[in-house]
Amino acid sequence: MKTKTKQLVSLLLLLLWTGTLRAQDELKFSLTEAQDYALTNSFVIQNSSLDVLAARKKVWETIAIGLPQITGEANYTKFLNLPVSLIPGEFFGEEAGTYIPVKFGQDYNSDFGFTVNQLIFDGSYIVGVGSAKVYLQMATQTKEKTEIEIKHAVAQSYFMVLAAEENLLVMNENLVNSQKLLSDTRALYENGFSEEQDVDQMRLLVQKAENEILKAEREIRVARMVLKYTMGVDVESRIELTDSLDGFINPLLEQQEAVGGFDYASHIDFRMLDTQRQLSMKELKLAKSAYLPNISGFYNWSKTAYGNSANLFKSSVPWFKSSMVGLNISVPIFTAGQQMAKVKQAQFAYQQAENEQKLAEQTLQKDYLTAVADVESAVDQFRNDVDNKQLARRIYDKTTVKYNNGISSSVELSQTETQYIQAQAAWVASVIQLLNSKITLDKAIGKL
Repeated sequence: MKTKTKQLVSLLLLLLWTGTLRAQDELKFSLTEAQDYALTNSFVIQNSSLDVLAARKKVWETIAIGLPQITGEANYTKFLNLPVSLIPGEFFGEEAGTYIPVKFGQDYNSDFGFTVNQLIFDGSYIVGVGSAKVYLQMATQTKEKTEIEIKHAVAQSYFMVLAAEENLLVMNENLVNSQKLLSDTRALYENGFSEEQDVDQMRLLVQKAENEILKAEREIRVARMVLKYTMGVDVESRIELTDSLDGFINPLLEQQEAVGGFDYASHIDFRMLDTQRQLSMKELKLAKSAYLPNISGFYNWSKTAYGNSANLFKSSVPWFKSSMVGLNISVPIFTAGQQMAKVKQAQFAYQQAENEQKLAEQTLQKDYLTAVADVESAVDQFRNDVDNKQLARRIYDKTTVKYNNGISSSVELSQTETQYIQAQAAWVASVIQLLNSKITLDKAIGKL
């Protein structure tokens, strides 16, 4: 008896422990929490963050070009054959026109030293530093746009899951009703008050309801998989959505979207095009800067030793110092029109960037008005589909009552059930359309 009691206690503890682990493994998210999680864990966002970090390093890389550059060098050489120079013979008392071969140098030589270079003036460097900062701005804005796209995708996936789960509840309810009808019809048939055809017709209704449930369950699995993928959640993890459909739908039905202007200059697409325009301007300045001179200074220091012994580092070998300082000036004089062609290309690119920015103003306004109209249409469609669903349900319920009283046929009941399922599917589609149109509107006005 004691042994059985211990086994029972151990089993209960194991079940409690397992349940605790499952509860810990399940992640719960509201829509806002799901979007915040995606912004932290999405691989796409992580890559965008790395792009920003790389852009910051690019800025420093460009700045460092204008800072002192120090290069160290060391060489060790053994001549297998010393180079030969020809000296005119008259230097050695020989006849004019003759040459005496003479070897200069020793078998071994070594030197080491360093050179310091400092850029003094370069127009392209000045423009490059400014361009690098604009490049960083573009990378930051690209990340911001990626975050908006991720939040938009998460919202769409979140709505898909909620709509699919709501549809499954309705399909389960429909299955229960169909099973009851089948049971009642079979009982009537067994007592001689119904035909076998009616039983078969009810079996078809049950099978149809079961197929709709399987379809709804597949839709939920797919929607959840897409949501977890978008959020960056492991596909094997369990997630629970804490928001409800009504919490999103009711506010849309209670208020009407006011049509008006919005600050397109704050929209991410407009700001990115403005940054692109700035980059085009930098490219134009860079092309023009090629006409300016390039000035740099340098300092060099080195030590050199020579000898016929391989060991040049012994104390008896002398090392000779040398050093110099200088200035380099490079001035472009003639490029056969090549640089002018580059300037013209940069001017055209800048004009295109300006045109694209102006076009963006009209495009954003058009997208906003279209999104408002889509929300209004989606609200009207949703209200209509709600009425159709309720009407189809009432017809189905009344037909069920008539069928139970022998007034309606099983075929008519099957037709009204099909009509109800179609109305339910249309309702699900209108829910998704309504919520997606709202999130698209938020994206169009830059509120996402």
